[in-house]
Amino acid sequence: MEFDHWIMGHEVPIRLGCFFGVLVAVALWELLAPRRRLTVSKTVRWVNNLGLVFFNSFLLRLLFPAAAVGVAAFAAQRGWGVLHYTPVPYVLAVVLSVVAMDFIIYLQHVLVHAVPALWRLHRLHHADPDYDVTTGARFHPIEIVLSMLIKFATIVVLGPPVVAVVIFEVVLNATAMFNHGNIRLPQALDRWLRLVVVTPDMHRVHHSVEDDEANSNFGFNLPWWDRLFGTYKAQPGAGHQAMTIGIRDVRAPRMASDIDGMLILPFLGRVTPTGARPGNGAARAAAPSASRGSRHRAGPAACPSAPTGSGRSPPTYPGLSGAGTSPAGPTRLPAASAVAMTAS
Repeated sequence: MEFDHWIMGHEVPIRLGCFFGVLVAVALWELLAPRRRLTVSKTVRWVNNLGLVFFNSFLLRLLFPAAAVGVAAFAAQRGWGVLHYTPVPYVLAVVLSVVAMDFIIYLQHVLVHAVPALWRLHRLHHADPDYDVTTGARFHPIEIVLSMLIKFATIVVLGPPVVAVVIFEVVLNATAMFNHGNIRLPQALDRWLRLVVVTPDMHRVHHSVEDDEANSNFGFNLPWWDRLFGTYKAQPGAGHQAMTIGIRDVRAPRMASDIDGMLILPFLGRVTPTGARPGNGAARAAAPSASRGSRHRAGPAACPSAPTGSGRSPPTYPGLSGAGTSPAGPTRLPAASAVAMTAS
């Protein structure tokens, strides 16, 4: 379609315009109505977090010049994907594609918390000791690359229209910045908004150091998956003002806020897998046939595989103590697991 060709020719300015527009809007909102007091200088955080964002963007353009839109166009030319084999009206195909890709994001988010090797990468996102608009785009370059590869695979299997891919990426980036914003919403408005979109108060719970809170509210855009699979938690136990953001054992500024520390964080410390929480809807969504009998506990001391009484202490690093664990320990999925995509 002509519109698809126009979209492909203007994809970069569309995405950049939306990115900077939402970034500026949420940043101003944070100044006018902040939800929490920051613990680290905003200048330090913005320089390092946005520096990482620009490096990731450069890396993706270098490795994948065509990006997701190019893969969608390539798949459409060859008739690849479920939607190319099914007579679906164009508008419905766009809507179904956006919803389906958002569901894949949800599954991927569950997996990066569940698989120790993936948690090593994703914990950079959670190690931010504060929570603002720049947190929403703060990911390790390796995770960004893996996310893009998963996105490519999803597009090839699904066969979404080019327009749907652009809409999805623009909306995902915009909502990720919005729901990571350090912004205050009236409670009544937040209550209604979170029926259709993930709000800042809803997603902030996921960035808590507490076990049950860190393993909830995995959605980035649509809130329905958390409600459907039992991973929804309305509010943090300590309240939004008193809750602690980040990872319990990664508190030193060099590791949590400086770009050099962020880049080496995945390669330090131990990752000790722990059992899945009973009733963890996300684990059941990704592994419906797996056992549900194992228990979820926080930290290596509670894990049966952690060495005890060995006389040896685990290795330590400056500003890093037991940083291999999730805020609550990564939630391991049992044997059978599904493949799932972070924002990129």
